[in-house]
Amino acid sequence: MKPSDSIVIIPTYNEKENIEKIIRAIFSLEKSFHILVVDDGSPDGTADIVHRLMDGEFAGQLFIMERSGKLGLGTAYIAGFRWALEHDYGYVFEMDADFSHDPNDLPRLYAACADEGYDVAIGSRYVSGVNVVNWPIGRVLMSYFASKYVRFITGFSVHDTTAGFKCYKRRVLETIELDKIQFKGYAFQIEMKYTAHKIGFKIKEVPVVFVNRREGTSKMSGGIFGEAFFGVMRLRWDGWFRKYPPMPQA
Repeated sequence: MKPSDSIVIIPTYNEKENIEKIIRAIFSLEKSFHILVVDDGSPDGTADIVHRLMDGEFAGQLFIMERSGKLGLGTAYIAGFRWALEHDYGYVFEMDADFSHDPNDLPRLYAACADEGYDVAIGSRYVSGVNVVNWPIGRVLMSYFASKYVRFITGFSVHDTTAGFKCYKRRVLETIELDKIQFKGYAFQIEMKYTAHKIGFKIKEVPVVFVNRREGTSKMSGGIFGEAFFGVMRLRWDGWFRKYPPMPQA
């Protein structure tokens, strides 16, 4: 077992083609990371693969939280955040299982928080142009202009507001009132960043290349985008009237 100050949370639903590969890729990095898989009752045996690796070569580094069904991306991450805080990790990461997020970028996100003093590091597709590979052009445009829309409505300066590849310092998740996070789908990613911004945390966008999944099935849907579209207006309203927690002392 390798000790680590960092935990990578990977939510899964039917990721048997990818899960062992992504786990091995993360554990092959020079920087030591632990992994928490949050599985929403995958019928394809994703959890069985994780248990085999947990009980074997990755004991004490790999963990799993099994839930009874598809309860939403946001609730999966919040459950993972609470677990990470309970287990005293200093840096908590969000990451997809399908290699759309490159494991080799994890140390770069870590360095932005641990070495450069930022509170949140975002693996950003749009901070240095449009860095997306193998996405249909319609989806690229939808994602890109969704972030533009969020910036226009909220006044939030982050370029990739919907990014799901992130590192949080522990104090960010301790300060954000996780039980008040409203959204479960695509808008969850926007709400977490916007809330951190409103509290006053320092956010850095680290340029990454996003690669469309090669194996398995995408979990995106039109309803997820609808939640984001209307949710952003709700966030802007809250930004005017909601009382956010105070910035913690360094």
